[in-house]
Amino acid sequence: MLDVENIELPKLENDQKSYAGIPEAVFVEDVEAFMKQSGSEENVEKVLKGLDEQHSKYKFMEFNIISRKRRLRQQIPDLAKSLEMIKILKNQSEEQETRFLLSEQVFVKTRVPPTKTVCLWLGANVMLEYPLDEAEELLKQNKHSAEVNLKCLEHDQDFLRDQITTTEVNMARVHNYDVKKRQAKKAAEEK
Repeated sequence: MLDVENIELPKLENDQKSYAGIPEAVFVEDVEAFMKQSGSEENVEKVLKGLDEQHSKYKFMEFNIISRKRRLRQQIPDLAKSLEMIKILKNQSEEQETRFLLSEQVFVKTRVPPTKTVCLWLGANVMLEYPLDEAEELLKQNKHSAEVNLKCLEHDQDFLRDQITTTEVNMARVHNYDVKKRQAKKAAEEK
């Protein structure tokens, strides 16, 4: 079994922060300068709408990453079970009795003779027959690839969470800037 902790991930470029190319959210240090720079000093709603759009995009990316991680987490144990079955078939020297799933909750009892080949689902309703050694190698390769992809997705999800938090903080800071500006304007009008 492969050691998931020691999986070598693909390398990130020097300025790249995520494997999926997720854009980095810029923290707004000086809100007033940011508002002047964006040309929307008076129109806070426009800036907030832009930040909200960015936040929605990040949330959509997060949803996609979560669903891809879920699929990989289901795929890895299936690949491990298939590898285990190939080991059993390789060591089989005589006919064995077994049960296999025919349809949902319907099992069939059968006898399996020793074999040198196995059929694997490739996807898109395609099944291909492989010699046991080749099938084992293919499954090991697929399992390793799934584990690497899972690690990359976990890294991207952590990075994405930081971007979501930064965007939410920016939205709060712009909103607070608008509230303070309105309060100052109201106080000036009262004097």
